[in-house]
Amino acid sequence: MTDPEPDAAVKSRDLQDQPARVVRSERLLAVLGPFRRVAIVSHVNPDPDSLASMLGLRALIEQAQPDKPVLLTVEGMIARAENRAMVDLIPIPLIPVGSVTMDPETAIIMVDSQPRTGRRESEETSPQVVIDHHETGGDLTGVLFRDIRTHMGATSTMVTGYLIEQKVLVSPELATALLYGIESETTGYPREASSLDDGALVWLYPRANKDLLARIRNPKLPQSHFATFQHALSNAFLYRDVIVSWCGEVTQPDIIAEIADFFIRFDRVDWALAIGLFEGHLKLSLRAAGLGDRAGEVLRGVVEGMGSAGGHDKRAGGMISQECKDPETIDRLMRTLRRRLLERLEIDEHQGQRLLNACPEIPAP
Repeated sequence: MTDPEPDAAVKSRDLQDQPARVVRSERLLAVLGPFRRVAIVSHVNPDPDSLASMLGLRALIEQAQPDKPVLLTVEGMIARAENRAMVDLIPIPLIPVGSVTMDPETAIIMVDSQPRTGRRESEETSPQVVIDHHETGGDLTGVLFRDIRTHMGATSTMVTGYLIEQKVLVSPELATALLYGIESETTGYPREASSLDDGALVWLYPRANKDLLARIRNPKLPQSHFATFQHALSNAFLYRDVIVSWCGEVTQPDIIAEIADFFIRFDRVDWALAIGLFEGHLKLSLRAAGLGDRAGEVLRGVVEGMGSAGGHDKRAGGMISQECKDPETIDRLMRTLRRRLLERLEIDEHQGQRLLNACPEIPAP
């Protein structure tokens, strides 16, 4: 019997002497340690993923650093009916970001977004922490802790991982919020999700309040919701496998994304672009039918020099920074956006046709 090779013995001893790997949540909490309080921010008009992520981070910090106040902030509006139901029913205590003093004793955590990517209006103060799953790269100068995993389907998955690492007792309300946050980001086919997203869903589901989840998924809708859909259907045009729809002036911006989600289910369509006017600016939502289509990259090219955009393979959003006050300006911008999109997808715009013929009116029953 021969002695073990010296090199192997040294390697074995070295591995035993190495300290355990510091998990992400430990590094995050170490960065927050010196600060007196924490303010958590997200993108304008936060969605379920960002709302749930903020709530989960508050639970993490309250357990690990219990004397530290944690403020959950909102910029813009909670617009979509499901999002409003989530905030009201969980509930999620939000305060306007403009009312928070961002002093040197306040650590700023940015979730579901990155600095200076055009997804926020107020960015005078840079965050110390950035946690995100988007491919749209931001300015991370001065960021002390960054966790950016673009292969993830949702930021809520990453936050769920922190809670599991720190053995945080997750309430049914928090589990419901995180579950819906992941679900809202990974719906559709083919799914943009990783095995970690699926694992988080499996872990959260038995802990969630199923009745509460059903109420969030199925909120009541105002009449304006159906009027916007009628306008979008009446002003939708098909260019081979691309549909472009004008939603008109909308009362809340998230409905533009809902309409893009609606049109991408059309069996003759691989791309759907919905455009609407909100508070004097054009908002855009682009959807692609397949993974690898790089919708975020396509939309950034479409709005280049006119506004900002970002997203994933299948889903992207953007805004035209130029203020649109008159119909002529809107028409000109719409033509430019449509032409740029069709050029990038190598489609002849002369192939266009109205999606639906005028619907006949029928007498009231």
